[in-house]
Amino acid sequence: MTDITILTDPRYTTDYPQDPYKHNVFLEDDLLLKALIGEGLKCNRVSWDDKDYQWCNSKAIIFRSTWDYFDRYDEFYPWLMHVKTQTLLINSKELIEWNIDKHYLMDIKNNGVKIPKSVFIEKGNTIKLVEHCNDFNNNTIIIKPCISGAARLTFKLSKHQIEAFNPKFDKLIKEEAFIIQEFLKPIETIGEISLILFNGKFSHAVLKKAKPGDFRVQDDHGGTVHNYVPNLDEIHFAESAVKACPEMPVYARVDIASDNNGKLVLIELELIEPELWLRHDKTFANTMAKAIKKHIKP
Repeated sequence: MTDITILTDPRYTTDYPQDPYKHNVFLEDDLLLKALIGEGLKCNRVSWDDKDYQWCNSKAIIFRSTWDYFDRYDEFYPWLMHVKTQTLLINSKELIEWNIDKHYLMDIKNNGVKIPKSVFIEKGNTIKLVEHCNDFNNNTIIIKPCISGAARLTFKLSKHQIEAFNPKFDKLIKEEAFIIQEFLKPIETIGEISLILFNGKFSHAVLKKAKPGDFRVQDDHGGTVHNYVPNLDEIHFAESAVKACPEMPVYARVDIASDNNGKLVLIELELIEPELWLRHDKTFANTMAKAIKKHIKP
């Protein structure tokens, strides 16, 4: 019986030293694997779509670099429904099912955490996009799928572009639900802060910046990551965000930014497979391993 199985996807089953991006993915998982072993746990690392792996032989599985799940959602979701009956999921199956769809942001808002102005458009909706945008006061909006990652199908539109975008959006909304949000200018000029918490306690943070002329902070799109020391307001905001979850996550990445009025808002709450930048300090993986160990039965 294995104590912990670290989940990846088939692109990251072996190291890729010649590719810095893939090498960092492998490095992050390897740091956590060694830290868990250091806590006396028997561990391995497997792609989530491995058809031969017996999930019931692991006490728990932890989602780390399953970064193809939103592109293969028709495969991933049935697998998730099956595997949750075979072993313990970390984070829990309840949190994963809740966090996988951006509708969770309304629950967070209703629990007192500020988010950008947001409107959800459900799959199959036939109302023109421009009508959904009538209540937005600022001149620019962001549109993205409710189940997504790495800025997939994410669009920044000014008000005069919305009408021309309607035909494309009509096709997109037939396939999946979308969220419209006000565009936050500080993300473009200052960046987005990611705070990492284990069992509700702040561990470390980074500042993500978009490349000049872009708004997407992900490194997939040329964004850069910088070490960051958050102030107390930012830490308290992140801790309040995880307290607003249905239950306390073992690990969480809280992405925040200033809105157009200078107030902190939650951009995303990442509870499934967030990048955690464990490679920035060897103690981070140890902290995470200790947090996980508390949830594994002897």
